[in-house]
Amino acid sequence: MAVFAMPSLGADMEAGTLVEWMIKPGDTVTRGDVVAVVETQKGAIEIECFESGTVETLDAGIGAKLAVGAALATIRAPGENAEGPATPTAKPETSRGPQAATQAPAQPADAPTPPAPAQPAVVPGPVARVQRAGETPPSSPAARELAAERGIDLATLTGTGPGGAIVLRDITVEKPGPRRKVPVKTSTKAGLEMAAMRTAIANAMARSKREIPHYYLSQTIDLQAASDWLAATNAQRTPDARLLMGALFVKASALAAAQVAQMNGHYDAEGFHPAKSVNAGVAIALRGGGLVAPALHDAETLPLDTLMAQMRDLVARARSGRLRSSEMTDGTITISAMGDTGADAMAAVIYPPQVAIVGFGAPVSRPWITGDTIAPRMTVTVTLSADHRVSDGRRGAKFLAAVNAALQTPEAL
Repeated sequence: MAVFAMPSLGADMEAGTLVEWMIKPGDTVTRGDVVAVVETQKGAIEIECFESGTVETLDAGIGAKLAVGAALATIRAPGENAEGPATPTAKPETSRGPQAATQAPAQPADAPTPPAPAQPAVVPGPVARVQRAGETPPSSPAARELAAERGIDLATLTGTGPGGAIVLRDITVEKPGPRRKVPVKTSTKAGLEMAAMRTAIANAMARSKREIPHYYLSQTIDLQAASDWLAATNAQRTPDARLLMGALFVKASALAAAQVAQMNGHYDAEGFHPAKSVNAGVAIALRGGGLVAPALHDAETLPLDTLMAQMRDLVARARSGRLRSSEMTDGTITISAMGDTGADAMAAVIYPPQVAIVGFGAPVSRPWITGDTIAPRMTVTVTLSADHRVSDGRRGAKFLAAVNAALQTPEAL
């Protein structure tokens, strides 16, 4: 039996609140399946399973606040027998007098004793009830939030959760139904408390600055070739298929990280562990404040169109509180860009246990020397923040040179 425990969803997480189960005892799960939704200081996160097998028991109830490492469920590996409580063997009572009880007739020696029927695990939960017409059914916090965002009336849905409750999977499946106007909220949405998020970010960044010896390198890069190529490419596309400059920044940084291994990986008590692939964390600003940096897996191998589509998907799910646990924990380097109207440069703080973060300022037009002439060129200032325990300025400069080289040939990204 394997214990599925509350995972750590970031250096700033100490505990999480279980808000939804997506499985029940007897279900078969495989590694990577979404099995639960946990609410943290950075919103509701879909938790993926680490094991494959059959769900034996659910060991935590909805609403329980659990520390990292606390048991959530027990999973039986394929081929492993179910374990149950041992059946006590009745001992005959000894008596000084003759037996008064009538003894049952003995079974023939060759007749096997039929096995006792297995008792299914019983998980406490709400009792199903009949829903009256027009009545809002019970629902999980994550489901209510997503339904409100999509303008879906919960009363039009059929729940598949315990007791007929509407859970996240009932919303994520595109179901037809009447839509209603949703009033604009004046407070932050449930499961995304901005004050708690700011506290979590502050704690993580304070730890980073306290424990990681940062060094910083900046370089201003000629972005005209990338800007011209992007404009020409997007001119032939519909708005939903256009590329953003941010996608070029992420791909160029991922390619550079693949070349300079000291920028890509994790540092812990045992030292530096270089990563085999580049899982690029993309810093996403949330509406109302706050920041998350979910990872794009194998970013160095993704074609630009695929990378752009995955970035759009990450942004949409980050802002609706539907990120996955692997996206929050697998990042090996982070890229943060100010956008078109931000500051000219930014020196970011490393997100532990990563060892580097790349900050792109807003692209601006500057006078630029090209050969014997001076002409206006689109430029961007890139700042690398890196861990001095793993690399030094020479390696950092090599990384920035690789970013520069990649952006000069955007057609090859």
